[in-house]
Amino acid sequence: MATITTSSFAKTLWPGVNAWYGKEYAEFPVEYTKLFDEFSSDRNFEEDVGLSGFGLFSVKPEGSTVSFDTERQGFTSRYTHTVYALGFKISREIYEDDLYDVVGQRKAQGLAFSLRQTREIVAANVYNNAFTSGFTGGDGSILAVSSHPNVAGGTWSNVPSSAVDFSEAALEQAIIDIAGWTTDRGLKIAVQVKSLVIPINLWFDVTRILRADKQPDTLNNNPNAVKLLGLVPEVVVNHYLTDTDAWFLRTNVKHGFKHFERWAPKFEMDNDTDTFNASFISSYRDSFGWTDPRCVYASQGA
Repeated sequence: MATITTSSFAKTLWPGVNAWYGKEYAEFPVEYTKLFDEFSSDRNFEEDVGLSGFGLFSVKPEGSTVSFDTERQGFTSRYTHTVYALGFKISREIYEDDLYDVVGQRKAQGLAFSLRQTREIVAANVYNNAFTSGFTGGDGSILAVSSHPNVAGGTWSNVPSSAVDFSEAALEQAIIDIAGWTTDRGLKIAVQVKSLVIPINLWFDVTRILRADKQPDTLNNNPNAVKLLGLVPEVVVNHYLTDTDAWFLRTNVKHGFKHFERWAPKFEMDNDTDTFNASFISSYRDSFGWTDPRCVYASQGA
């Protein structure tokens, strides 16, 4: 384990340094809270268990018995909390002799910067891995796929029939597809778009399509139907999405994207009795994931 000593930061012992640079950069506001619903946890893991629901009523001929249906336990989604931590050690000599407080306080601020970036990246990776084999949810499928299984049998899709770039036509078809979603037993459900989640690369194209009063990219005088009907209440630009043309319609389905915080970020300091070195450690414990994949309709772009 490397320890930061006076040889590591010799300039901190000498007067005349005008500035230390490389850490004091502006940060983006917290973004992951726009991607997930927030929950706290006091246990090792949390689980969400689905229900199949009931089917449609059947005709009961006069004098005959009522038909009885059954409900089954559905898929189980488990959120296992992970500990994230990082620290550094400094010698007592550099801690005492540092003329600029570069090694102590500023490095502690650097840990905070790294912590926030780590959490943002881990959160965004739930979306980044939506189309990636191996990153499966409670139903055994990846997040965005055309063959999500139903407990009662059959499958359903939360992706377009063919991967498409974001456009007015693609958005309208996505909203139509979402309106056709059903329960596990085939009953229609009223799902609405909560937000459009995009990488920074799509920001300008999306703005042109959604903010125009008239139908974009045509000479027609037709109104912009999506804007007129208010079908996309919010656009969320996330700087940690890695696919430059993937886009996600987050819906209002309950028990969708979830973030469980087991313990909040904390900062601790301790001293080694044998070396006099000081240890600075920051850590947190949480989990990100999804339960019901109806929480999103996604396309990875053409």
